[in-house]
Amino acid sequence: MPANDLELLTGAARAAGEIALRYWRKRPESWDKPGGAGPVTEADLAVNGMLHADLGAARPDYGWLSEETPDDAARLGRGRSFIVDPIDGTRAFIDGDESFAHSLAVAEAGRIIAAVVYLPAKDALYAATETGEATLNGQPIRASARTEAERATLLASRPNLAPEHWKDGTPPPFRREFRASLAWRLCLVAEGRFDAMLSLRPTWEWDIAAGDLIARRAGARVTDRMGDAIAYNAAEPLAQGIIAAPEPLWRAIRGALA
Repeated sequence: MPANDLELLTGAARAAGEIALRYWRKRPESWDKPGGAGPVTEADLAVNGMLHADLGAARPDYGWLSEETPDDAARLGRGRSFIVDPIDGTRAFIDGDESFAHSLAVAEAGRIIAAVVYLPAKDALYAATETGEATLNGQPIRASARTEAERATLLASRPNLAPEHWKDGTPPPFRREFRASLAWRLCLVAEGRFDAMLSLRPTWEWDIAAGDLIARRAGARVTDRMGDAIAYNAAEPLAQGIIAAPEPLWRAIRGALA
């Protein structure tokens, strides 16, 4: 049941935080992954190992998809699968910033049914099930009521506002900010601290699966850059970007994109 899975994910996320904080700001060993896939640290692997072992023992019939585990097509034949980013925002983690997160989700038939995003350095735990409300540390959260792009706060990296991405060659008059963790960006939209988030490049499922459900249960609309719902646990676990915003603002953003 989603509620049982949420309890499992919550305990696992807090355990992940305990491991990560043992390495944080202590100069963990790090190196670059092949193919320009970004950095990884010994903390990423330690968290991944614990999550794989503990979640797998608790739900041996579930599939497994993680940034730090070689993909196994066996997950495609499972009724449910875990989708995990052991540390989302590894560069921030290496820099000693507080904005890294653990992102844990359960997928069933292409949709996310339970999700947790935990920022251990902030002790901020976001959670949702597909039938329940989105919460932050147990308290309900709601997305913003912003309806127009003018003066809307947008979480996005600078390349997303390049002229070629927008019909008129100029993005709407957002107030852009940035956070390293995609999962946390989605949660900040869910919390209403920012009005929208946008990433136009192909996006790995483990970065967004948990935050997608949390943002949607908080009242935001979440789609890929084309406006389609994202189907999770895909054979190629890449979404075509992501947009998350209250419905009227979502329409304004999607309508302005080239």
